[in-house]
Amino acid sequence: MLVGVLILIVTTLVTFIIFNTKKGKISRPIKQASTGSLVNLSNQARDLESQGNLLGAKGVYKRLINEFPNSGQILDWQNKIEDINIKSLFSSNITAQSILYEIKPGDTLIKIASEFNTTPDLIMKSNNLASDKILAGRKIKVWTAPFSMLVDKSQNILMLKSNNEIIKTYIVATGINNSTPVGTFKIINKLPNPTWFKAGAVVPPDSPENILGSRWLGFDLRGYGIHGTTDPQNLGKQITEGCIRLSNTDVEALYTIIPVGTEVTVVD
Repeated sequence: MLVGVLILIVTTLVTFIIFNTKKGKISRPIKQASTGSLVNLSNQARDLESQGNLLGAKGVYKRLINEFPNSGQILDWQNKIEDINIKSLFSSNITAQSILYEIKPGDTLIKIASEFNTTPDLIMKSNNLASDKILAGRKIKVWTAPFSMLVDKSQNILMLKSNNEIIKTYIVATGINNSTPVGTFKIINKLPNPTWFKAGAVVPPDSPENILGSRWLGFDLRGYGIHGTTDPQNLGKQITEGCIRLSNTDVEALYTIIPVGTEVTVVD
């Protein structure tokens, strides 16, 4: 009698396991635990970001990417990291790529920017300065890590990098018929509201026909550079005469960040 009862229990248990395995129920608790962890980490990242803890939020988004590499949210998390990078860059938060600098007598923003290979505009923005007038003794954030840019013509993107970390990815337009030159170039001049000197005409900055948009970052290759656009709907295409176009908002951000001398590498 006892043997018969044991056989019945074992048979019932085996049947239960086989049935639920076919239905996918046995693995479900593990999957639910992973999903719950993903949700918890996502909520934690958003909470940290809303509290102004940008470095903490960035760390959690990186953890999400590492722990859930097959998630459909990977691109969203990467975009969050890049948005945090820009927020952090433009904030007074001191990071591994910046220092807290005490202004000395005789200092100017141009002098400080030149010493640390950054821009006066970035110093002003990251310290919320209303003008370029500064007082000795005040401590300000100064970015010290070098920037570089990589333009990938096959994807029509521009990656802003610092110490090999991607800070931000921008959608750009490049040259029609693959006409944007490939190689490594340097930014040698920066112009706000540039005039467009085209064959047989001079197009002023306020003209709707001025395709250069609101900013110009010129290469050490005559006639080529990075600029804004009056035609933002065609970003992401090969449509320019060889230059690299961004939206005016994006090129204005780059203008603030990038010092003269910054390297730009263009690849097919």
